[in-house]
Amino acid sequence: MQGGWVYILTNKPRGTLYVGVTADLARRIWEHREGRVDGFTKRYGLKQLVFVERHDVITQAIQREKLIKHWSRAWKIELVHSVNPRWADLYDSIL
Repeated sequence: MQGGWVYILTNKPRGTLYVGVTADLARRIWEHREGRVDGFTKRYGLKQLVFVERHDVITQAIQREKLIKHWSRAWKIELVHSVNPRWADLYDSIL
């Protein structure tokens, strides 16, 4: 079984947040950035990758995504801030 990634996208520092999970991070983030994914991220212009977390097993990544999605907004902001205090776009660093 392959691993997976949990990621958070935003439109600006401390802006709207989206938590997602994928097995192919580069492809998935490219899809969001190019507007190829209809729905929440496209509607709110969420293109900045501000958090990534690697898991060895995809089921672990899915469980972690579900957990983070149920967190309060303040906890999600603190999670991003703890690893990316400048809220820099991490997309180039994953390529």
